[in-house]
Amino acid sequence: MSVLAFDIGAGSGRALLADVKDDRLEMKEIHRFDNTPIQIGKRLHWDVYRLFLEIKRGIAEAKKTGEALEALAIDTWAVDFGLLGKDGELLRAPYHYRDHHTDGVMEDCHKNKVSKKDIFDKTGIQFLPFNTIYQLQAMSNTGSPLLNEAVDLLLMPDLLRYFLTGQKKTEFTNATTTQLFNPKTMEWDEDLVKAAGVTKDIFQDIALPGTIIGELSKEVCEELDVDPIPVIAAGEHDTASAVAGIPALDQDFAYVSCGTWSLMGTEVQDAVINDKAFQWNFTNEGGVNNTFRLLKNIMGLWILEECKRIWEHDEKAGYKELLQEAEALPSFSFFIDPDDFRFLNPPHMPKEIQQYCEDTDQYVPRTRGEIVKGVLESLALKYRYVFERTQHLAGTPFYGLHMVGGGIKNTVLCQYTSNALAKPVWAGPVEGSAIGNVMVQLMAVGKVEDLAQARLITLKSTNMQYYFPEDEKKWHRAYGRFCDTIGVNNGEDLTV
Repeated sequence: MSVLAFDIGAGSGRALLADVKDDRLEMKEIHRFDNTPIQIGKRLHWDVYRLFLEIKRGIAEAKKTGEALEALAIDTWAVDFGLLGKDGELLRAPYHYRDHHTDGVMEDCHKNKVSKKDIFDKTGIQFLPFNTIYQLQAMSNTGSPLLNEAVDLLLMPDLLRYFLTGQKKTEFTNATTTQLFNPKTMEWDEDLVKAAGVTKDIFQDIALPGTIIGELSKEVCEELDVDPIPVIAAGEHDTASAVAGIPALDQDFAYVSCGTWSLMGTEVQDAVINDKAFQWNFTNEGGVNNTFRLLKNIMGLWILEECKRIWEHDEKAGYKELLQEAEALPSFSFFIDPDDFRFLNPPHMPKEIQQYCEDTDQYVPRTRGEIVKGVLESLALKYRYVFERTQHLAGTPFYGLHMVGGGIKNTVLCQYTSNALAKPVWAGPVEGSAIGNVMVQLMAVGKVEDLAQARLITLKSTNMQYYFPEDEKKWHRAYGRFCDTIGVNNGEDLTV
C-alpha cells in the first residue's frame, strides 16, 4: 500500500508513489509534466484544466504499477485562485501571480483601504504585490463581473482537489498566504475581506494538514477505472510541505527552500507579529502540526532561469556551461538586490540587470558568465541578510542552514551560501516538497507517528551534501558592499 503525491511547482509538476519500509522512505516518480502558463491578450493564466488532466494521468500511471493506494494529496504554489459560479463550475482560468493586473494595487490598498500596519497586525504576512488580497482588489477596482457571479473562491490546490472530489475546503497553510486570514482568531478576517472588495461568504472552511477531505468522485473513478481513493489535505502550500520534509533533528533550525523562489526561515510554535517583523517584511505562514513558518520570500533562481531563457534564443545556454563561464571570472564585480520588483517579470532579464547596475553606478556586466556570477553571489549575500534577521526574530542562533529543493542541484549556489553565511550548509533532499507531502499523508494513515519521526526517516533516506565556508573574510567584506549597494542597514543590532 502506497500514497500518491502530486507536487506541482510554477514550472512543472510530478506524481510520486511512496511508502515507508524499514524506516526508509521509498519514493518513485511515475509521471512528470510541464506547467507553462498561457498568455491570452494582456493576461497571463494558469492552464488549470491541463493540470487536472495531468493529475488524472498520474492516477492512471499509479494504477499501472499495480500498487494499491491508501491516499493521495496535492501541493502547489500559493496566492492564486479560481472562482466558481452557482453551478459549481470554474468561471475563468486563474490568473498567474506574475500577471500585471495587480500593478500599483498594493500601494492603492494601503493608501485608501487599510494601512500596512493594520494588515500585518491582523495577518503577520509579508507584503507582496500578488498576494490574494491585492488580486481580489484589482478585480474589484476594474468592476470584474466575475465577483458578482462567484459563490466560491478556491486556492489552486483547493481547486484541483475539488475537481477530484467535489468537496470544497481551504487548507490551512495555503490560507495563511492570502493576507486575508487571521492566525490569532484562526478565521478569515472580515475587515480585510471587505477591503479586498468581496464578501466572506465565498471563502471556505479551513482544513488542517492531514485532514481527509473526501474520496475520488464517482465520475473520476469511472473514467479511470479506479477505487474511490481518499484525498488528503497535505501541507498544500509547497513550502509548507518542503519544511515538513526537512531532515532536521534539532527543534531550532533554519532552512531555505530553493527553486524559482527562495523561501528562508525557521519553524516556530506561534506567529511572530511585532514591529521588527513588520519593518523587515517577514511573514508567518501556516505550517504542519500546528506550527508557523517564520520566513521571508527571496526572488530565487527565477532571475537566472529568465536569463537562460533569453540567451537560449541565440545560442546554447545549458546550466553547466553557464556555471563554468561564471566560475572562471573574478568575484564581486557587481551586486543586485534579487528582491527589487523590477526583477519580478521584466521582458528581458539580462537587460534589466544591466540597467540596475547603471542606475546604481556599478560596473555593468556584458557577458553571460559575468551576469550569472553576479546573480549567484547576490543571492547568497541576500541569504545572509535574511538569515541574520531570522535568528534575531526567532531569538535563537542557528549553527548552519538546511537547503532543500531543486535549487540545491546548483552546487555553486550552495557553496556561495556557506561562504556568505560563514556557516555550514546541509543540502538535501532535492524533492523536499514532495517528501513533505508524502509524510503528511503517511502520518494521516498511521504509518508515521509524528513530524519528528518523519524527519528522521527523511534523514536516513537522503544522500546529503555538505558545504563548509571558504574565503570568509573576502565574503564578509563583500557583504558590506552588497548592503551599501542595495540600500539596507548593515549596522542594526541583530544579537540573539
